[in-house]
Amino acid sequence: MSKRQHWEQVYQTKAPDAVSWYAPHLYQSLSFIERIADKSDRIIDVGGGESTLVDDLLERGYEHLSVLDISQAAIDGTRQRLGAKASHVQWITGDITQVALPVRYFDVWHDRAVFHFLTSPEQRHAYVRQVGQAMKPGGHIIVATFGPQGPEQCSGLEVVRYDADSLHEQFGTRFRRVDSTIELHETPFGTIQQFLYCYCKIE
Repeated sequence: MSKRQHWEQVYQTKAPDAVSWYAPHLYQSLSFIERIADKSDRIIDVGGGESTLVDDLLERGYEHLSVLDISQAAIDGTRQRLGAKASHVQWITGDITQVALPVRYFDVWHDRAVFHFLTSPEQRHAYVRQVGQAMKPGGHIIVATFGPQGPEQCSGLEVVRYDADSLHEQFGTRFRRVDSTIELHETPFGTIQQFLYCYCKIE
């Protein structure tokens, strides 16, 4: 089964609140974004899935939002949930390591729980190359992965766990680390997952 088929199956067969990464609101993500982004900034949520982050950013008045996911079912579900508000969002279906993105376009890159699924160096290099091409100089990158005590698998797939140093090393010297924090995420099933958030700026 390909990556795309895997995620289409997940989103076609499970309710949005029946997956381990679900949270009613992504407060840690919102905290970072509200701290660094102007309302007119171009923000992309990579692997947005059926996350409510886009709802909350629209509610807060952010004007230029893009949501990318490998699953068309996830994109369709979120658009349906938003109703008329969906017309204010740019929707992109594709694999982040391969999809064509506009060059030097985005001010803020947000990824909660995509990067840790990239288990090969080639996938990670492709991802970082995408960030480097799509972000404006001085842009903000927020990436959240499982931390050192996080799960070793998610949704039946292997993941890579990171601490702040090892995650930042994946991006290289062009990216200046500004901050990092640990979040203990309570899943819908009552278990705890350790997430690491790392925030850096691109030179």
